Amino acid sequence: MKQTDINVLMKENVWDLIGKQWMLITAGDENGFNTMTASWGGIGWLWNKPVAFIFIRPERYTHQFVEKSEYVTLSFLPEEYRKALQICGTVSGRDTNKVADANLTPEFIRSGVVGFAQSRLTLVCKKLFKTSMTEDCFIDKEVLKRWYNDQPGGSLHDVYVVEINEAYI
Repeated sequence: MKQTDINVLMKENVWDLIGKQWMLITAGDENGFNTMTASWGGIGWLWNKPVAFIFIRPERYTHQFVEKSEYVTLSFLPEEYRKALQICGTVSGRDTNKVADANLTPEFIRSGVVGFAQSRLTLVCKKLFKTSMTEDCFIDKEVLKRWYNDQPGGSLHDVYVVEINEAYI
């Protein structure tokens, strides 16, 4: 991977980038890391900084790595790696080496954060803010019902705002 200007994002359709192409959220370092596929999130401008916001359920294995890390990476893979994204979104790193199962090659960049050789774009992001969703904060209760109460197997997400510090292609 080669470092590039973060303004490379201006050429991207971020709705498509996250919502349709998906991303890998990765935290940890060469001593241990985990990654997960995400299709919820966003990229924007907040506190006079370029930021991303990501959603992670506390029971996800990646969550504990994000909690311990100052930085996370957001990696975007070409379409031919859709199966790898599916594996990283359905298999837990607690139970298997899903990175190996997905045929991904970790690359340790900037202070040991983890990206993947197969990524077409990797963002190195510093955590700025975290909050936990609560049921009483949902103004539209149909969203709560549709995405949480009617969906088995998960709690409400933790929401992280992360500053985009670097981009790699």
